[in-house]
Amino acid sequence: MIFTGRKLTRPARRRFHGDGVVGGVLIALVVIGALLAPWLPLPDPLTNNLVAMFQPPGSDGHLLGTDQLGRDLLARILSGARLSLMVVLIAAAIAAVIGTLLGMLAGYLGGWVDALIMRLMDIQLAVPFILLILLVMALFGTTLSNIIVIMGVTSWAIYARVARAKTLEIRELEYIEAVKAMGFSTPRILLRHVLPNLATPLVVLLTLDIPRLIVLEASIGFLGMGIQPPTPTLGNLIGEGRSYMLLAQWLVFWPGVVIAMLVIGCNLLGDHLLRKTHTRLD
Repeated sequence: MIFTGRKLTRPARRRFHGDGVVGGVLIALVVIGALLAPWLPLPDPLTNNLVAMFQPPGSDGHLLGTDQLGRDLLARILSGARLSLMVVLIAAAIAAVIGTLLGMLAGYLGGWVDALIMRLMDIQLAVPFILLILLVMALFGTTLSNIIVIMGVTSWAIYARVARAKTLEIRELEYIEAVKAMGFSTPRILLRHVLPNLATPLVVLLTLDIPRLIVLEASIGFLGMGIQPPTPTLGNLIGEGRSYMLLAQWLVFWPGVVIAMLVIGCNLLGDHLLRKTHTRLD
């Protein structure tokens, strides 16, 4: 990105918009395919067909081939992408809500509230995620709700840091002093006057954090600690396919491509929004 004073040069502006378009297209391809999968003319992703085991891509109507049990890989990838995206988006929403509320309270109230929330953040960041999820799964099982909650609850710290830093700036503004003098309550000030000013940086942060959650969810599935087969997710598809990599490389390749499309797309879109925000501020 090239900055000249406060304006972007024309080549930089073209790259600026091009990144966002490419990112949006990559995300849209996966999301639209995942949402439309139940209505597409595809086999049932859970139905075994041992006669069609390890069919290569393009054979007998199987665009991406079949797996070790003869199940259509495209159907399983789209079904798995839909489930993985649902897990990631709900977990990201939980993390954003918790982190934003705690960050606003820490930044606005200060004092012992700020110190307590900052120490909770330090503790959360100090606990290895894999150990935590192993403990939770051992105690409560590998259910969908458990995975969503643990991913959301362990991802709030970055949102809290951003919300706290921005709130520290906002609380010193004159209009905040004015609404305080008018007798507005703290919850009303935070929700009606502070939160709207946090929306832009938090949305940008959300687009940049979702790729991390996508990889995290895929890693959990790959390690066998996530949603269990035969229900497909992008992570457990790769985990199942690794045993057959020498025989059927497509079992690992195509789920990996979909994960890469989502991660690269979200990163490009998030970077586009970040630069757009900085350009407006300049």
